[in-house]
Amino acid sequence: MDHAGENRSCEYSPAMNDTSAANSFAERLTQAVRRCGNPVLVGLDPRWDSLPASFRNGRDPADLCGVADAYRSFCLEIIDVVAPLVPCVKPQAAFFEDVGPEGMRALADVVAHARQRGLLVILDGKRNDIGSTASAYASAYLGESSPWGADALTVSPYLGDDSLSPFVQVARERAAGVFVLVKTSNPGGGLFQDLRAGELRVFEHVAAYVERLAFETAAPCGYGAVGAVAGATYPEQLCELRSAMPHTWFLVPGVGAQGASARDVAGAFDAAGTGAIVNSSRAIIFAHSRKEYKTRFGDSLWQQAVEAATRQLIEELRSETPAGKLAT
Repeated sequence: MDHAGENRSCEYSPAMNDTSAANSFAERLTQAVRRCGNPVLVGLDPRWDSLPASFRNGRDPADLCGVADAYRSFCLEIIDVVAPLVPCVKPQAAFFEDVGPEGMRALADVVAHARQRGLLVILDGKRNDIGSTASAYASAYLGESSPWGADALTVSPYLGDDSLSPFVQVARERAAGVFVLVKTSNPGGGLFQDLRAGELRVFEHVAAYVERLAFETAAPCGYGAVGAVAGATYPEQLCELRSAMPHTWFLVPGVGAQGASARDVAGAFDAAGTGAIVNSSRAIIFAHSRKEYKTRFGDSLWQQAVEAATRQLIEELRSETPAGKLAT
């Protein structure tokens, strides 16, 4: 399928920076997706046993400093591969936390490098608490001036509105974003999210609240600082949520290793092809071990496999969803 935007580079230039009120997270995300001509979000989920051999050879998996160094190098190289192609990356904090303090230093380097390469960084930490603790989480992670420097953070809503308001406040102050768990991609998510609470299910109550916050923080693009995590593994609910949440950016996990396809996420987009970023982690970063790439690339050419898998997802989304309009 031939698209006019196929050869474009979406790397950010400082000349593109807008210091006006339009420089909100929602506006920057919208601009980045349009600039790149695709909504792909590359998840950075380093796992020791899945790394290419060159990162594991000569290292003891019990040496946490060595593992952290491998995670750092691996993710930095992925960033360099995908920066010309996609608008954003999503480091998963858990994999860095798993290797201790050195892992957290590696995470800081990964976030900093992604920002230097012009990528928006959504830190996947699913944080939350109440009162001053929620404020501390928000202050720690959100915005260029924070210690971690993330553009956005994933958060849980289940402690209520007073646990979300500190994140929203800091996001507004620092032109950052928040993605609230609404309808997650895991099979067990429905245990609580699908429970009926009056006429609506729990996730629908959360969705209504998130949409109100998005509307209240809406940028000129029409979307707000508060977004929703909505899984690709529930395509029917994705369509329902898009209709109910017209001001809300969606972060859509579940494509690739979790079994959802590009066609499953079609309902997450608005008519112009924006409104959703589609995450793929293992299917991209460990593409060298996938059947269709293993013989062609393998461990020795793992970076080329990452690029090929990224381009494949871009093309699938262009072919199967309204995101194809971004490339024209």
